[in-house]
Amino acid sequence: MGITRTDLFSADQNQLALLAKALGHPARIAILQHMLKTENCINGDLVKELGLAQATISQHLKELKSTGIIKGTIEGTSICYCIDPKKWNIIKDLFNQLFDQHPSCSEDDCC
Repeated sequence: MGITRTDLFSADQNQLALLAKALGHPARIAILQHMLKTENCINGDLVKELGLAQATISQHLKELKSTGIIKGTIEGTSICYCIDPKKWNIIKDLFNQLFDQHPSCSEDDCC
């Protein structure tokens, strides 16, 4: 697999692709949905909630954190994660800009 030529694309396109990749796993979606429901989360809670191994949860949290979607604070021997509200709004805006480019049409108007 070759290297992606990110220089050919705008900053928004590159950022949206990076975010889409981070969101592109059902376990990460489940983690985010759990965080949205509880408003914060400790890694051990996710293991119980999702039924995935601790190492698997940690890998997914690392991916979400590396893109800035979530942030974590150390509380004793645990890390408490939450969704970064500023980044969440950026994500919503980027996806809305993409989706808003499609004109509203009925199924009959499509190719």
